[in-house]
Amino acid sequence: MRCPFCANEDSQVKDSRPTEDNTAIRRRRQCEGCGARFTTFERVQLRDVSIVKTGDRRESFDRAKIEQSVALACRKRGIEQERIDQLVSGIQRQVETAGESEIPASRIGEMVMDGLRQLDSVAYIRFASVYRDFSEARDFEEFASTVQAAASDSDD
Repeated sequence: MRCPFCANEDSQVKDSRPTEDNTAIRRRRQCEGCGARFTTFERVQLRDVSIVKTGDRRESFDRAKIEQSVALACRKRGIEQERIDQLVSGIQRQVETAGESEIPASRIGEMVMDGLRQLDSVAYIRFASVYRDFSEARDFEEFASTVQAAASDSDD
């Protein structure tokens, strides 16, 4: 494993343990070149999946992009990292077990929306504002009112 600090290719594993949701192995490593310590994660990848973007562009599925988007939507919301990791792992599992080699980006966006809707309404609205390309304050108001109506319907 290449050291992120000095790019040395030799590192030693100091500690290994499963993540909280048991979907990955967390490894603490120490670079044999500079002595820096860093963490890596080892995850199961069931199949290579291509994401079909708008304009028929294709790119490989990248869990890190979903992690980054969800983390940004959940920023300063007090949501435990474990719950965010569970959401992202669940989406990754759905993508990899769908049995398809190509999945439209819109389907992944909807999976993220569904997960955030259940996790936190503010994070859900934040993500939706970018995903659905809100351009005016009215867009937020209309979407927030549908979220509020859905929440009150589920409380009944």
